[in-house]
Amino acid sequence: MAIPGPPRLDKLESILGYAFHDRDLLACALTHKSAGADNNERLEYLGDAVLGYLVASMLYERADAAEDTMTLMRASLVKRDTLAVVAQEIGLGDFVVLGQGEKRSGGHQRASILADAFEAVLGAMHQDGGLEPVRKLVGDLFSERMDKLDHNSIKDSKTRLQELLQGKGLALPSYEVVDVSGLDHSRTFIVRCSVAAMDLVVDASGSSRRAAEQSAAAGMLQRISESE
Repeated sequence: MAIPGPPRLDKLESILGYAFHDRDLLACALTHKSAGADNNERLEYLGDAVLGYLVASMLYERADAAEDTMTLMRASLVKRDTLAVVAQEIGLGDFVVLGQGEKRSGGHQRASILADAFEAVLGAMHQDGGLEPVRKLVGDLFSERMDKLDHNSIKDSKTRLQELLQGKGLALPSYEVVDVSGLDHSRTFIVRCSVAAMDLVVDASGSSRRAAEQSAAAGMLQRISESE
């Protein structure tokens, strides 16, 4: 497996504020699947779970908000685009190991690769040193973001659609369940969102009526954006 040399790992450890006991974990976390079978996918899976827990814990301690709002805040903080920006800020792309094809196509700056590598590094830190070093790093990187969250960006899709239509002086959208399928413990709902004044209709599915309505509203926002 092609991996960065020790001096590069030294530099990244300095950025992370953590020295690995097992540097093979860090090397693996930096290796994209295009560079070999021994890659960062499993560590990414772990890091995703650890990051989600830590951000949720920080929000619980810091945000005086209801469960739904905290869920949206967490989603905003751990989404791919946010993680890619965090990875860019610490220069993580300089350390990621890619196959030749990904190198040529600019993979070192691709959001999905950066976000995955960041999560994998968190997973590697957790495996190497437990939760506390990861907690410190996540606190350093996300505390200010948490304080500066744009509340408009964390509004759910139904709220944003309602506000958009009200701003245009139009009637509110309607939501209708058009189909329910599956067993009681595994239902799929299909909801139709209609904006009569714009002659637009969007169908979307979800595991609950509420989830399907949110998906339909998100689709309607996209449809309106494309039509303007």
